[in-house]
Amino acid sequence: MRALRKAFNQMLTSCLLVATATPAIAQSPEMARLAKALAGDWSSVEVVQFGKPVPEGAGRRGATHVRVAGGGTVLVDEGHTVGAVGGDLQWFTSIWWDTEAHRYRMLTCYKAPDAHGCELRGTLRWAGDTLVNEYVEASTRMRDVWTDITPTSYTLTEQHDNGHGIMQPYVVSHISKMP
Repeated sequence: MRALRKAFNQMLTSCLLVATATPAIAQSPEMARLAKALAGDWSSVEVVQFGKPVPEGAGRRGATHVRVAGGGTVLVDEGHTVGAVGGDLQWFTSIWWDTEAHRYRMLTCYKAPDAHGCELRGTLRWAGDTLVNEYVEASTRMRDVWTDITPTSYTLTEQHDNGHGIMQPYVVSHISKMP
């Protein structure tokens, strides 16, 4: 019995190693496009926090790992940044294609010095080569915009409505592919 249990555990371990070492392939053209743009290991530097430029080196810096999961049905992003301005931020995000709405959906879980939790956060769509996520938080219209997307970098800007219908940058992050 002990030998059988040991053999089963070894087989299970081998299967798990193969499953985690094999990259998932996106199961739809929409998920393939998203994975092509965002999957990988990235480093980030925030240059604007709370709508104001931060002094050189004071903005949050960190890393994020983005991968296709769930049999190619979801893009998972897990990251951590820290800095003198903005403090410590950890997050887990999942994005999937909603075939009925013809939009991506997003779930974000985060932990920051001033808040934590999980929330459905808008609907994403491509506007040309720019990815846009629009949502409302605390009665404020907001938008996340991924721009200048290349195989080695992109810019992520969180924008807030200034109260007059004009979207202004609130957090700007420069993201670069890790070697």
